[in-house]
Amino acid sequence: MPKTVLLKMKEIRIKNMVCPRCIMAVESQLEKLKLPFDSVSLGKVVFRNELSENQISYLNNNLTPLGFEILKSKDTQLIESIKNKLQELVREADIPSGFNLSDFLGKTIGQDYTKLSHLFSSMEGQTIEKFFIQLKIDKVREWLFYHELQLSEMAWKLGYSSVQHLSSQFKKITGMTPSDYKKLKSSGTEGWK
Repeated sequence: MPKTVLLKMKEIRIKNMVCPRCIMAVESQLEKLKLPFDSVSLGKVVFRNELSENQISYLNNNLTPLGFEILKSKDTQLIESIKNKLQELVREADIPSGFNLSDFLGKTIGQDYTKLSHLFSSMEGQTIEKFFIQLKIDKVREWLFYHELQLSEMAWKLGYSSVQHLSSQFKKITGMTPSDYKKLKSSGTEGWK
Protein backbone atom coordinates (compact mmCIF):
# COMPACT_ATOMS: atom_id res chain seq x y z
CA MET A 1 0.00 0.00 0.00
CA PRO A 2 1.51 3.40 -0.97
CA LYS A 3 2.30 5.86 1.80
CA THR A 4 0.36 9.11 1.92
CA VAL A 5 2.62 12.12 1.78
CA LEU A 6 1.23 15.10 3.66
CA LEU A 7 2.06 18.52 2.35
CA LYS A 8 4.40 20.36 4.69
CA MET A 9 5.86 23.79 4.13
CA LYS A 10 8.45 25.93 5.82
CA GLU A 11 7.89 28.83 3.46
CA ILE A 12 4.53 29.98 2.17
CA ARG A 13 3.43 32.56 -0.35
CA ILE A 14 0.51 34.79 0.52
CA LYS A 15 -1.68 36.54 -2.03
CA ASN A 16 -2.70 40.21 -1.59
CA MET A 17 0.16 41.31 0.68
CA VAL A 18 0.97 44.67 -0.84
CA CYS A 19 2.13 47.03 1.90
CA PRO A 20 3.92 47.24 5.27
CA ARG A 21 0.55 47.17 7.07
CA CYS A 22 -0.16 43.83 5.38
CA ILE A 23 3.09 42.50 6.82
CA MET A 24 2.06 43.71 10.28
CA ALA A 25 -1.39 42.13 9.93
CA VAL A 26 0.09 38.76 8.93
CA GLU A 27 2.68 38.92 11.72
CA SER A 28 -0.11 39.66 14.19
CA GLN A 29 -2.05 36.57 13.06
CA LEU A 30 1.06 34.38 13.28
CA GLU A 31 1.72 35.55 16.84
CA LYS A 32 -1.94 35.08 17.78
CA LEU A 33 -1.85 31.52 16.41
CA LYS A 34 1.53 30.88 18.09
CA LEU A 35 3.23 29.92 14.82
CA PRO A 36 6.95 30.78 15.17
CA PHE A 37 8.35 32.47 12.09
CA ASP A 38 11.71 33.78 10.95
CA SER A 39 10.55 36.48 8.58
CA VAL A 40 7.56 38.07 6.92
CA SER A 41 7.94 40.05 3.73
CA LEU A 42 5.56 41.08 0.98
CA GLY A 43 3.90 37.91 -0.22
CA LYS A 44 6.07 35.52 1.79
CA VAL A 45 6.43 34.00 5.28
CA VAL A 46 9.37 31.85 6.36
CA PHE A 47 8.65 29.69 9.41
CA ARG A 48 11.13 28.30 11.93
CA ASN A 49 9.66 24.82 11.44
CA GLU A 50 7.66 23.15 8.72
CA LEU A 51 3.91 23.59 9.03
CA SER A 52 1.63 20.61 8.66
CA GLU A 53 -1.25 20.68 6.20
CA ASN A 54 -3.63 21.26 9.15
CA GLN A 55 -1.63 24.25 10.38
CA ILE A 56 -1.55 25.72 6.87
CA SER A 57 -5.31 25.30 6.56
CA TYR A 58 -5.88 26.83 10.01
CA LEU A 59 -3.64 29.79 9.13
CA ASN A 60 -5.39 30.25 5.80
CA ASN A 61 -8.80 30.30 7.56
CA ASN A 62 -7.52 33.09 9.82
CA LEU A 63 -5.96 35.09 6.99
CA THR A 64 -8.90 34.90 4.57
CA PRO A 65 -11.14 37.33 6.52
CA LEU A 66 -8.30 39.85 6.32
CA GLY A 67 -8.23 39.56 2.52
CA PHE A 68 -5.18 37.27 2.28
CA GLU A 69 -4.86 33.78 0.84
CA ILE A 70 -2.14 31.15 1.03
CA LEU A 71 -1.03 30.13 -2.43
CA LYS A 72 -0.88 26.37 -2.84
CA SER A 73 -0.12 25.98 -6.50
CA LYS A 74 0.32 22.62 -8.14
CA ASP A 75 3.95 23.51 -8.77
CA THR A 76 4.52 24.24 -5.08
CA GLN A 77 2.87 20.97 -4.15
CA LEU A 78 4.99 19.11 -6.71
CA ILE A 79 8.18 20.60 -5.27
CA GLU A 80 7.11 19.59 -1.76
CA SER A 81 6.36 16.08 -2.99
CA ILE A 82 9.87 15.80 -4.47
CA LYS A 83 11.38 16.99 -1.19
CA ASN A 84 9.25 14.58 0.85
CA LYS A 85 10.20 11.60 -1.32
CA LEU A 86 13.89 12.39 -1.03
CA GLN A 87 13.69 13.06 2.71
CA GLU A 88 11.92 9.74 3.20
CA LEU A 89 14.54 7.95 1.11
CA VAL A 90 17.40 9.40 3.17
CA ARG A 91 15.55 8.78 6.45
CA GLU A 92 15.18 5.09 5.57
CA ALA A 93 18.90 5.02 4.65
CA ASP A 94 18.60 2.15 2.22
CA ILE A 95 19.81 3.71 -1.03
CA PRO A 96 21.16 1.00 -3.32
CA SER A 97 24.54 1.19 -5.00
CA GLY A 98 24.09 2.58 -8.50
CA PHE A 99 20.97 4.51 -7.44
CA ASN A 100 19.66 6.75 -10.22
CA LEU A 101 17.96 9.89 -8.92
CA SER A 102 16.24 10.77 -12.19
CA ASP A 103 14.77 7.27 -12.58
CA PHE A 104 13.62 7.23 -8.95
CA LEU A 105 11.83 10.57 -9.13
CA GLY A 106 10.44 9.92 -12.60
CA LYS A 107 8.81 6.72 -11.32
CA THR A 108 7.69 7.88 -7.87
CA ILE A 109 6.39 11.28 -8.95
CA GLY A 110 5.13 10.03 -12.30
CA GLN A 111 6.48 12.89 -14.40
CA ASP A 112 9.37 13.54 -16.74
CA TYR A 113 12.55 14.19 -14.72
CA THR A 114 13.71 17.01 -17.01
CA LYS A 115 10.50 18.92 -16.29
CA LEU A 116 10.81 18.23 -12.56
CA SER A 117 14.43 19.34 -12.58
CA HIS A 118 13.71 22.65 -14.33
CA LEU A 119 10.76 23.38 -12.06
CA PHE A 120 12.71 22.54 -8.90
CA SER A 121 15.69 24.70 -9.92
CA SER A 122 13.52 27.66 -10.85
CA MET A 123 11.51 27.56 -7.63
CA GLU A 124 14.19 26.49 -5.15
CA GLY A 125 17.29 28.17 -6.55
CA GLN A 126 19.25 24.90 -6.48
CA THR A 127 19.20 21.63 -8.36
CA ILE A 128 17.46 18.50 -7.13
CA GLU A 129 20.87 16.83 -7.04
CA LYS A 130 22.30 19.48 -4.69
CA PHE A 131 19.25 19.23 -2.46
CA PHE A 132 19.62 15.43 -2.32
CA ILE A 133 23.34 15.63 -1.55
CA GLN A 134 22.61 18.11 1.25
CA LEU A 135 20.05 15.70 2.74
CA LYS A 136 22.57 12.87 2.66
CA ILE A 137 25.31 14.99 4.23
CA ASP A 138 22.89 16.11 6.97
CA LYS A 139 22.20 12.43 7.68
CA VAL A 140 25.94 11.72 7.88
CA ARG A 141 26.33 14.65 10.32
CA GLU A 142 23.59 13.17 12.48
CA TRP A 143 25.22 9.72 12.47
CA LEU A 144 28.63 11.20 13.25
CA PHE A 145 27.24 13.24 16.11
CA TYR A 146 25.55 10.26 17.71
CA HIS A 147 28.40 7.84 16.87
CA GLU A 148 25.85 5.48 15.30
CA LEU A 149 27.76 4.01 12.36
CA GLN A 150 31.20 3.66 10.84
CA LEU A 151 31.88 5.80 7.78
CA SER A 152 31.92 2.73 5.52
CA GLU A 153 28.41 1.79 6.75
CA MET A 154 27.20 5.33 6.13
CA ALA A 155 28.56 5.29 2.59
CA TRP A 156 26.91 1.93 1.91
CA LYS A 157 23.50 2.96 3.38
CA LEU A 158 23.44 6.21 1.42
CA GLY A 159 24.42 4.68 -1.92
CA TYR A 160 27.92 6.13 -2.22
CA SER A 161 30.34 4.22 -4.42
CA SER A 162 33.09 4.55 -1.79
CA VAL A 163 34.02 6.10 1.54
CA GLN A 164 36.26 8.49 -0.41
CA HIS A 165 33.31 9.72 -2.46
CA LEU A 166 31.27 10.34 0.70
CA SER A 167 34.22 12.08 2.40
CA SER A 168 34.79 14.27 -0.65
CA GLN A 169 31.16 15.41 -0.76
CA PHE A 170 31.10 15.90 3.00
CA LYS A 171 34.15 18.17 2.83
CA LYS A 172 32.73 20.09 -0.13
CA ILE A 173 29.48 20.80 1.77
CA THR A 174 30.77 21.31 5.32
CA GLY A 175 34.33 22.49 4.72
CA MET A 176 35.78 19.73 6.88
CA THR A 177 36.40 16.00 6.72
CA PRO A 178 34.05 13.61 8.54
CA SER A 179 36.75 12.84 11.11
CA ASP A 180 37.37 16.57 11.75
CA TYR A 181 33.63 17.08 12.14
CA LYS A 182 33.41 14.16 14.58
CA LYS A 183 36.28 15.60 16.65
CA LEU A 184 34.65 19.03 16.68
CA LYS A 185 31.34 17.60 17.87
CA SER A 186 33.07 15.43 20.48
CA SER A 187 34.57 18.58 21.99
CA GLY A 188 31.14 19.58 23.29
CA THR A 189 29.48 21.63 20.56
CA GLU A 190 25.71 21.36 20.88
CA GLY A 191 23.53 19.90 18.14
CA TRP A 192 24.57 17.94 15.11
CA LYS A 193 24.29 20.71 12.48
